[in-house]
Amino acid sequence: MTQSAPFPGFDGLMSLSRREGIDIRPTLLRVLTDLYVQGGVHTREEEQQFVELTSRLIDEVDDATRAAVRARLSVYPYTPEPIARRLALRSSDDQRMPQAAAISTPAPAAPARPQRPPTEAEQRAASLLIQPDDAAQINEMFFAAATRERALILHNLAEAPLRPATRIPPQRAQRAIETLHMAAFAADAENFTHELGDALILATGTAERVVRDVGGEPLACALKALGMKLAAFEQVLMFLDPELGASVDRVYRLSRLYDRLEERTALIMVATWRGATVATARAKYRSVLHDDERHRARAATPASRPAVQPGTPLPSRTGTSR
Repeated sequence: MTQSAPFPGFDGLMSLSRREGIDIRPTLLRVLTDLYVQGGVHTREEEQQFVELTSRLIDEVDDATRAAVRARLSVYPYTPEPIARRLALRSSDDQRMPQAAAISTPAPAAPARPQRPPTEAEQRAASLLIQPDDAAQINEMFFAAATRERALILHNLAEAPLRPATRIPPQRAQRAIETLHMAAFAADAENFTHELGDALILATGTAERVVRDVGGEPLACALKALGMKLAAFEQVLMFLDPELGASVDRVYRLSRLYDRLEERTALIMVATWRGATVATARAKYRSVLHDDERHRARAATPASRPAVQPGTPLPSRTGTSR
């Protein structure tokens, strides 16, 4: 780890996690732990940043998330000592076998109350709509991330309490899949981009960014949201851009990602792209209106007062003149 966050946009997601009603801190903690463990040996600065970020989250997540993180770090040989003590793990500097705690006879537990299944209204409330500014931060974080980090983000988005976009109607989705399939066979990236943006209700710039992305993960999310079959997706990869499609490793990697990708995760990404477009439009017009008001304020000049005020008698004339 360097002075920057494990992946770009982490601080923006931290601000999102503090908003009332939206709690994605468990997801952030899981992603941060996975990235740290997979990074191998770290420098002192990297370790300090991991301790700082993890300490901000570890006491604010649920017991299940804390237990998962504890299990992940318990087998990692370079877990920082402050975090090891925080999670009641054995410190790397203390190799002594801990003494077993005294066994006490537990009091009889009260009979557990039967848990009722959540109502439909509660399930809808659990999924929260992504705000445009937050969607823009997640969108930039995803496009700026590397291949491994993108896979982790998509994996953890599946558990995030965020509302996905509405599923595309089956007839419209099927028509789009057929059109996209033919455009890919013809290597017609322009028509492919236009149809994809029209089917998913994406801005032209967003659709172009999804199609042209070299990594291919955004395109996998977009086609998964439409419900394209795996075999058709692999054909799109091979024919849409023949140069990239010639890479066996790329096609195989994206094929595995597509097979494991959940439809809900793909629809969350679609909602993120739409929200990011709204945030961009707001910022654009806000700056235009702000500059316009400034120009108006500068152009406005105070009205000059007349030389003769109302009610003042006119000066008398001397002599005669025509």
